[in-house]
Amino acid sequence: MARHLITSALPYINGIKHLGNMVGSMLPADVYSRYLRQRGHDVLYICATDEHGTPAELAAKDAGLPVADYCAQQHDAQRAIYDGFGLAFDYFGRSSSPQNIEITQRFARRLHENGFIEQRAIRQVFSLADDRFLPDRYIVGTCPHCGYDKARGDQCENCTRVLDPTDLIEPRSAISGSAELEVRETKHLFLLQSKLAAEVEAWIDLVAEEWPTLSSSIARKWLTEGLHDRAITRDLDWGVPVPADVWPELAAEGKVFYVWFDAPIEYIGATKEWAEAAPDEARDWKSWWYEADDVRYTQFMGKDNVPFHTVMFPATQIGTREPWKRVDYVKGFNWLNYYGGKFSTSQRRGIFTGDALEILPADYWRYFMMANAPESDDTSFSWELFSSVVNKDLADTLGNFVNRVLSFSRKRFGDAVPAGSAPGEAEEKLGEQIAELLAEYEGHLEALQFRKAAAALRALWSAGNSYLEEKAPWLEIKTDQDGAALTLRTAMNLIHLYAVVSEPFIPSSAKAMRAAFALPDDTATWVTAEEARALAWVPAGTGFTVPPVLFAKITDEDLDAYRTRFGGEEAAEAAPAAE
Repeated sequence: MARHLITSALPYINGIKHLGNMVGSMLPADVYSRYLRQRGHDVLYICATDEHGTPAELAAKDAGLPVADYCAQQHDAQRAIYDGFGLAFDYFGRSSSPQNIEITQRFARRLHENGFIEQRAIRQVFSLADDRFLPDRYIVGTCPHCGYDKARGDQCENCTRVLDPTDLIEPRSAISGSAELEVRETKHLFLLQSKLAAEVEAWIDLVAEEWPTLSSSIARKWLTEGLHDRAITRDLDWGVPVPADVWPELAAEGKVFYVWFDAPIEYIGATKEWAEAAPDEARDWKSWWYEADDVRYTQFMGKDNVPFHTVMFPATQIGTREPWKRVDYVKGFNWLNYYGGKFSTSQRRGIFTGDALEILPADYWRYFMMANAPESDDTSFSWELFSSVVNKDLADTLGNFVNRVLSFSRKRFGDAVPAGSAPGEAEEKLGEQIAELLAEYEGHLEALQFRKAAAALRALWSAGNSYLEEKAPWLEIKTDQDGAALTLRTAMNLIHLYAVVSEPFIPSSAKAMRAAFALPDDTATWVTAEEARALAWVPAGTGFTVPPVLFAKITDEDLDAYRTRFGGEEAAEAAPAAE
């Protein structure tokens, strides 16, 4: 059985993330990790805050804090929110860690030794007003491809095209806003991707056939357009320093590595952080990354991150000539939009994760986002759609089933699971149906098809409601008490099954459902087909309680309040449309 290494794109340190960031990386990675753990796999889920680069420095400047203090503060704030969403990272690290600095510098040394890093004199934008060279992200202007007027010098947020600062129309400093810019000569390190292009292409040909079309097409597009040498150092005060033993002149000038050079290496750095965080445990970080032939590595990210993870980072790994583990499967996501306009961290547009948890519990958001995950196309959040999904799927289909089964049974049979008669034709039919739906659910999760998995999970919940409507124990009890007891006992076993298999999507609610039954020896981690057919985990006589309402319906008054706070369609009118 393979060990599963799972990473999600590192969230930038510059502020609390929006729902689009969550659904495109960390949440699906968590769902998949939870599922694999329940199936008995050895899983390591690693993430971290991405703390280097221009966004960190600019955000710290706006906050009036030293960048190191700002990053430490924001790391804790982000981690608290991810805990609130139930994200079960094995470790949530920091790209500014000593471990990442060490490994990033090691990568640079190996690439240099192998002839894949070259020092070059280049002409770079210098801001007269700021008296400094400007890294790509410190320059903003109009994108020449889509006309977006807030494009950065490295990439357009709107159309995702990779840019050079000189591509921008009417460029200006992101620090001062000054357009007094000139080009001067300076020295930087370049990763010679052109020398690695053939090897990267051969590797992609080998592994990308099973990737989603979104991921493979973006990678091949970059290769088709030509893999160019790329500057991997910047003029910043905060970052992984260029090692002085190799490049003393650049180190003396304070050059640091480009954030997209060190950020993917932090997956390895964070694994080393994880190992060293528990010195009393036998944690071998290197076995997950170095000569790790028994590891299956899956990455989760939004489409704007795909090029760097499928081309630049693999080129970096290949160029070290060391056996670092490369990704096996890249699960790329499209955009989750807000009424057709893009969510934006920098422009505070849309619903942010901290605000989401203030108004509703995490499971509402987790289920909605996965049921509407932007896998094949961009999808659009609206409060109307959100309330419809919550009310129909969570409140009516699952929550109401749990409440009415347990409440009715307690009212008519007391606080223990009733015995009743032996299972009959209806129960046999239900068991077969549940086994089939469970297999479908498992298949979609194995294939990382989250919308389909959510639909299969909803179908499992619906099957219980159909059974309950067919048997109608509220009528059955008038003429056949043992038959009604059987119906309720079967339905309670469905609740237990739902608790087990729903855990990847709605962990808190799953825990509440499971805790309703007094089963101290309950160690079930998953459900086999045979167990699904039998529906017999919760025996007659088991004590139970009725949990509080699992999912409260969203009312029209709630909707009005949410629209007032966050805006509706009008909130997206000024937003740039997704590509």
